[in-house]
Amino acid sequence: MSAQGPPVLKTISMNKTESFAGFPEGKLPLTPIPNAFFSELLPRIDHLGEFKVTIYAFWAMTQKEGRFRYISLEEMAADQLLMEGLKPESMTPLETLVDALERAVARGTFLKVKVEFDQGEDSYFFLNSPKGRAAVASIEAGDWQPTGDPEAPISLALERPNIYTLYEQNIGPLTPMIAEQLREAENEYPPDWIEEAVLIAVTNNVRKWRYIEAILEDWQNRGKDERKDRGDSEKARRRYVEGKFADFWDTAADE
Repeated sequence: MSAQGPPVLKTISMNKTESFAGFPEGKLPLTPIPNAFFSELLPRIDHLGEFKVTIYAFWAMTQKEGRFRYISLEEMAADQLLMEGLKPESMTPLETLVDALERAVARGTFLKVKVEFDQGEDSYFFLNSPKGRAAVASIEAGDWQPTGDPEAPISLALERPNIYTLYEQNIGPLTPMIAEQLREAENEYPPDWIEEAVLIAVTNNVRKWRYIEAILEDWQNRGKDERKDRGDSEKARRRYVEGKFADFWDTAADE
């Protein structure tokens, strides 16, 4: 019996434009996807465009903040990477996007609503989840209103306490001086920003209006949605306890 030499390993070359360099080292942000997607939905999806927009929506909604999360046709169409991946020969990328979304709506993955504004109308897509169904029902009942925030142009009006109640329930007693500062902040910042800044103050146990105001000013100056900690709640929390925010870390109450 003749001896066999060591196995010969062959390297398969790939087109560099189609290859993936691999995931980088270190801790990476993750996108949560429900198990039901893999067991019930994925086996039924038979269209590549529909698959792409469905996966994209899970990621995009993870980047959102607030109780009700949704994504609009306009913001999806503005995502260059997404649109570059939707290039069949028979349709334009926008036509492909609309077709893929309509397939996902017909399958029951997304719920679609159209909302009219002074500037026109846009289509919004919610995941077909309990929260998504509740949000759509509220829109149909007229309980939603424009926010003035381009990242979250509509919001459920009935779920938001006024800024004074928000302060009293989470920070402390309302004084005339604080009431005046709250009134100014209400005119200066979107309601969602104020709610989130209060939540950060409560989470970090720094129940001071000046601390909340510093967070709002930071978002206004640096760009709230340019934060590198989006999607990483622990990193986001640390962001507001270090640097210039460290000065607020004591238990004294606002006067």
